[in-house]
Amino acid sequence: MPVDFTAIDFETANSSSASACAVGLVRVRSGEVVAQTGWLIRPPAGFDRFFDVNIGIHGIHPEDVRDAKTWSEQLDDIAAFAAADVLVAHNAGFDMSVLRRACEASGDVCPPYRYFCSLQLARRVYELPSYRLPLAAAAAGFTDFTHHEATADALACAHIVMDAAARAGARSIDALADAHGLRVKTIDVAAPVVEPVFAA
Repeated sequence: MPVDFTAIDFETANSSSASACAVGLVRVRSGEVVAQTGWLIRPPAGFDRFFDVNIGIHGIHPEDVRDAKTWSEQLDDIAAFAAADVLVAHNAGFDMSVLRRACEASGDVCPPYRYFCSLQLARRVYELPSYRLPLAAAAAGFTDFTHHEATADALACAHIVMDAAARAGARSIDALADAHGLRVKTIDVAAPVVEPVFAA
C-alpha cells in the first residue's frame, strides 16, 4: 500500500534521552524503501558520558563520536531527510524524547513532528510472546538485521509499518492508525519531559 513516512531510530550514550550518539533514518514512499542513512552524533555537552551498559548494547564508544557532528550541527540533516513526513519509531516515546531532550540540552528548537509508534502497531497486528523489535520485525518478514545499529533498527521499524499497511489496505499512516484504533501524535514541545523506558 502506498504509505509515505520516515522511520527513525536513536541510540544513546547513557540513561538520559538527551545523550543521542547515533541516528538511523529510512524514507518510505508508496510503501517502498527509497532511501536510508545514518550517522554518529557527538552528544550534547553535559550528556556525553558513555555508560558501559549502553556501549554493551550498541557498541559505540566515546572515541567513535569524537569527530562526529554535534547535535546542533546535525539537527538540520535530520530535518532535511525527514522533511514533512510522519516519523515512525519502535517505542516512539523514547525516540521523540531524544529529539526533545537533546534539543533542550543544546538550546535548539525541537521541530513539532507528527509521529507514530510501530510498537503499539505491532501489538495490534501480531500475536507474539514479545513485541521487541527483532520479534516484531520477524513477524513482518524482516529477519536479517543488527539490532541496536540505528539504521538497521529504523529499517526494521519501516518493514513493520509497511507490512501492517499492506495487511490493512491502508493508504496513509493516518488511515493505518485509524484502522487499529491508534493515534498519530505530535511532539508537544511545551510539555514537561518525562524520561521514558529505554528503547525496545
